[in-house]
Amino acid sequence: MNQAVSATDLSDATPSGPRIALFVEDGSGDWHARRLKKAMEARGARVVTTTLSACAFDTTSASGVDIPGFDGLLPDGAFVRSVSTGTLEQITFRLGILHALRESGIRVWNDARAIERCVDKSTATFIFQKAGLPTPPTRVVETRARAHAHLTADPRPFVLKPLFGSQGNGVRRAHAPDELPPPEDVGDVYYMQHYLRAPDATLFEDWRVFVSQGRVLSAMVRRGKTWITNVHQGAEPLAHDPCEDMSRLALAAASAIGADYAGVDLIRDQDGQLMVLEINSNPAWKGLQSVTATDIADTLAGDFLGAVTKVIA
Repeated sequence: MNQAVSATDLSDATPSGPRIALFVEDGSGDWHARRLKKAMEARGARVVTTTLSACAFDTTSASGVDIPGFDGLLPDGAFVRSVSTGTLEQITFRLGILHALRESGIRVWNDARAIERCVDKSTATFIFQKAGLPTPPTRVVETRARAHAHLTADPRPFVLKPLFGSQGNGVRRAHAPDELPPPEDVGDVYYMQHYLRAPDATLFEDWRVFVSQGRVLSAMVRRGKTWITNVHQGAEPLAHDPCEDMSRLALAAASAIGADYAGVDLIRDQDGQLMVLEINSNPAWKGLQSVTATDIADTLAGDFLGAVTKVIA
């Protein structure tokens, strides 16, 4: 069960290791964060679990940033499990904290630039295209009228996704322009992507490839009972040994975004062509961990602390 978030006093951990800020979701603990913390502390790190919303900019301190548990000093590294939901102003503030840490020479996984690129699906899709990576045909526009005009000119089944969203929440499929949702349901921004599967398809699967530090850690098939294949939506995770093309595309996607670690989602179209579907800069791996022998939290902790050590050495 999730536990309430509380800062861990630095004196409770090994005194000689790097000082790490682990940013988690507001209001509760996190299965992933608890495992990361344990793995980092096993490697000698001193870990403070806190939230970005609890931080502050403070011009009276030498660092200019106040993070709970650090007495006005900066950590040696920061690992971001969650930015948390909030208003535009709150999200901008929290990302500003991460930008400030990076500008102060602190190693941040993933940093604000990568998070911003991943969270905004339209930007991620654009970056994939610029990098020459195959992606489903996609158009993103403001206003329902422009979306309706596009789908009228290109009448085929499409998938509509919220610009900001994860775990399959808010994703819908439609067959005609009149099925577009009202503007208030999507923030008046319409992210429209061709539906790639055959109309009579009964097998619904795609692949999640988990990468860190320029290598593939593990992968899984996500097999759904419906066309939405997120594990959070009830899809079954199955162990998978990624082929060379899957590994190449996943690593190229993470590199194009600038992510230190990421979950990259791949899909095949009706002709069997492999495509980059999405990328997640704060990926969950509970489902993947259930079907792989790789200790993902421990491996991530090792990669992250290795990167932090290079900066502070």
